[in-house]
Amino acid sequence: MSDSPVVHIKGRVLTGPDPEAEVREEAWVIGGLISYRPPVTAREVVTVTGWALPGLVDAHCHVGLDAHGAVDRATAERQALTDRDAGALLLRDAGSAADTRWMDERADLPRLIRAGRHIARPRRYLRNYAHEIEPDRLVEVVRGEARRGDGWVKLVGDWIDRERGDLAPCWPADVLREAVAAAHEEGARVTAHCFAGDSLPDLVAAGIDCIEHATGLTEETIPLFAERGVAIVPTLVNIATFPGLAAGGEAKFPRWADHLRRLHARRYATVRAAWEAGVPVYAGTDAGGGLAHGLVAEEVAELVRAGLPATAALSAATWGARAWLGRPGLTEGAPADLVVYPADPRRDVRVLAAPALVLLRGRPVRRAGGGRPGPLSP
Repeated sequence: MSDSPVVHIKGRVLTGPDPEAEVREEAWVIGGLISYRPPVTAREVVTVTGWALPGLVDAHCHVGLDAHGAVDRATAERQALTDRDAGALLLRDAGSAADTRWMDERADLPRLIRAGRHIARPRRYLRNYAHEIEPDRLVEVVRGEARRGDGWVKLVGDWIDRERGDLAPCWPADVLREAVAAAHEEGARVTAHCFAGDSLPDLVAAGIDCIEHATGLTEETIPLFAERGVAIVPTLVNIATFPGLAAGGEAKFPRWADHLRRLHARRYATVRAAWEAGVPVYAGTDAGGGLAHGLVAEEVAELVRAGLPATAALSAATWGARAWLGRPGLTEGAPADLVVYPADPRRDVRVLAAPALVLLRGRPVRRAGGGRPGPLSP
């Protein structure tokens, strides 16, 4: 990237949530990397003014999936580009049946952290999504997905049980303990899809690292999550679909439909109580199944509606999320994956929906209005 112009960012560079210690007046992008020292020499310097944040994080999406299973490369590419243009430059792919390793060679696509393929019980998850196995194979398959992914494994912790007509846990407690231990031995963390609350005590006791959705948290389980540092990714833009799902399935599964409505009704209170108790909360959209990509700004706004302060909601999609996933923010020498906004997102997180400029690996990939930029001009 030595042929790229130097980008000079002026205004506010937000390197963390602390306005006193973690706000810079300016930064430079030199050779695709962040620097807080001006270049000694530069043939071209392009100045950009605004509020800069690290590239946003969608900590729960599914690149390469749609409602029917794996998609072709062209569709997966469109999904990734949609996220990128929304400012989401780091994606935690929380389970996909598609092989997206080819994306790693594309400098114009967001960085992916994969959790391998979902692991579920037979007929206890969406068709064409998961490895569908019985408990006696869980440890074996978890090891395989730990080696296939990028440091994460995704379990389906609960789903509708047709005999009960309601959500129910998928795995015996003893098998869960062995499976989570096996993933940790392989150097991977484990997360699980969970809508209801029944599966949560066994998953926490097994040493789970994260729970997706987590709508079933209660005043009994929230302290366990806080004590053990189990993170949650609430995917509130997805939970907003619960009333529609309930209406569609009520005739066949009335208990399930009623359960979904109750979980939906208390969704904001659940997230707020978890955050107030010290449970780590991160922003994720669940895009790629029934939801469109590019919704990370809406998810941050939902976290604020749930009662998180603006800086905490921003951190859930920027500084905090990147640290949790082991990726740098706007530190000296880090890759210049950043988004510039025309106004201060700490005052109003809705600003995230309209980035003025997106830089990925130091190169502009989107400007205000949605156009595809060419080289920056001084």
